[in-house]
Amino acid sequence: MSRPQPQAQPQRYGLYDPVFEHDSCGVGFVAHIRGQRSRGIIDDAYTVLQNMDHRGAVGAEPNSGDGAGILTA
Repeated sequence: MSRPQPQAQPQRYGLYDPVFEHDSCGVGFVAHIRGQRSRGIIDDAYTVLQNMDHRGAVGAEPNSGDGAGILTA
C-alpha cells in the first residue's frame, strides 16, 4: 500500500496541533479510532518505523540496541 507523504506541516485538526512539533526522538502512533485490531494497523506501523530512518533508528551501534520497534497492545 502506498500513501502520499506530506510535504508541509498540516493545520491543527482533531487531536493534532502543530504547536507541539519540535526536534526530539521520533515516535509514531497508529491506532483504529474504535479500537479494532487489524493487519493494516501493523502494516501502517511498519511504514512509520521505516520512515524513522532519519531519526536514528538504524542500529548505528553494533553492540547495543537503538530502541526502534513496534509495540502492540
